[in-house]
Amino acid sequence: MNRLLAVSGFGAKGPACFLLEIAGRRLLLDLGEGPDFAIRPDLSAIGPVDAVLISHLHHDHTGALDLVAAVGSPPVFATDLTRRLMRASRLPASISSLPMNGRTEVAGLAVETGPAGHAPGAVWMRIGGADGLLYTGDYSGEGRLFPVTLPLPAKAMVFDASYGIADEPLADQIIELETAIGDGPCLLPAPPAGRGLEMALHLTAAGCRVALCPAHRRVAETLIDQDAGPAEAAAALARLLRDSLPLADDAADRQRLPDAVMIAGTADAARGVAARLAARIVADGGGRIVFTGHLAAGTPAKTLVEEGKAAFCRWNVHPRLAGSRALLAAVRPEIVMAAFLEVDGVRRLARALPAENFASTSELTW
Repeated sequence: MNRLLAVSGFGAKGPACFLLEIAGRRLLLDLGEGPDFAIRPDLSAIGPVDAVLISHLHHDHTGALDLVAAVGSPPVFATDLTRRLMRASRLPASISSLPMNGRTEVAGLAVETGPAGHAPGAVWMRIGGADGLLYTGDYSGEGRLFPVTLPLPAKAMVFDASYGIADEPLADQIIELETAIGDGPCLLPAPPAGRGLEMALHLTAAGCRVALCPAHRRVAETLIDQDAGPAEAAAALARLLRDSLPLADDAADRQRLPDAVMIAGTADAARGVAARLAARIVADGGGRIVFTGHLAAGTPAKTLVEEGKAAFCRWNVHPRLAGSRALLAAVRPEIVMAAFLEVDGVRRLARALPAENFASTSELTW
């Protein structure tokens, strides 16, 4: 019998961490922190594992990698692009390679991967073949910058259900965002290795003046250098670096903010250039702030939106309802776990997809 335990990531928008027991092996799938209140998985009862597989570099999937000693200091695996960007973020560099699109062996198990959109280097994983588990990590089929393919069939599946039954297409959200940006300085806090560059590419093409923080520029340079994705994407990023304004670390201290859409990390405005710019804008009212991702509890993003000092316009980086249907149709699982979604949201999603056998607890067996 195979078993999947959601150490964290089921019944809440919590950090990704799943224990897979299959063919006598024990693997951890992701080891994240947050996004709400910097919560970390409790590994005290897990015991040793054979390997840790990382789906992508975002903090809620990698932020607790310093805890690997608690599970026996196993080898950690991620794609080459994830590894490179993680090193730039001062995360562990001793990570073995996963293919971006292909097959390898980890602890004697077949691991097949494919691009998952969402972020540079992000992959879905099928572990143990068609009778095993498909784990999507975070998945996005609507983006235009990061490559994506539908995953392979598997008997069990843990999939990114972050948006539940929400079904608004990205095209409609883009129209709403353009309206919210308006004229004059506007700050869009965003993850540099994620939707920030996608938004920058779209807004530049739409005729907006865009300013990029150093972190976004570094990620763009890495993607160009790694030749990640189609040639047209690298060319578009090169044009973006050429045409966008540099948004310096001290931009918030200058007498005047640039009359531009300022795209800066971090996504929650808790740190980095975005934090300093948000504080400046709130203090003197010299611009607007629009958040486009999860409003994590305990962060400036949530506080500023609740206080009416910032707006919120979602930019899809997870599957909407139509995308969940497409994932399930591709994988055809016998049992599924909807991850990164509160319990009530899981119930609503199960009602919207009645043909699927949804897990009601944090454990799958098959």
